[in-house]
Amino acid sequence: MRLLFGFLSGLIFGIGLIISGMADPAKVLNFLDIFGVWDPSLAFVMGGASLTAFVGFRLAWRQERPLLLPKFDIPTASDIDGKLLTGAAVFGIGWGIGGFCPGPAWTALTIAAPGTLIFVPMMLVGVVLGRRLKSTSLAKRSA
Repeated sequence: MRLLFGFLSGLIFGIGLIISGMADPAKVLNFLDIFGVWDPSLAFVMGGASLTAFVGFRLAWRQERPLLLPKFDIPTASDIDGKLLTGAAVFGIGWGIGGFCPGPAWTALTIAAPGTLIFVPMMLVGVVLGRRLKSTSLAKRSA
């Protein structure tokens, strides 16, 4: 049941990304190009997502536990450190260069958007390298 609802949630999210145009990297790049062909529609998508998340989290937190899990899995870390800032910078630079973040990149594969066959494999390489770097860092700390 959990897999089915996970699949349906991902499917709805992906359809939303395609309908909103967020699977098109040009949409994101045009939003970032404020001195060129600026397209403000990404701001409306972000506003809609923020409003939906605000209401959704309020409703979810009223529940004692999630419907399909024994407890909520909410991050507890609140430190702003070098790793967080470096990761945010790498994410932002990659988003600005490619016009994709991970969710829309996976969705864009299904519609064969330009650049996805380069972006997605490079994103996966970055994920593997990031995990190895993190595990190496943790191993050095514990030694």
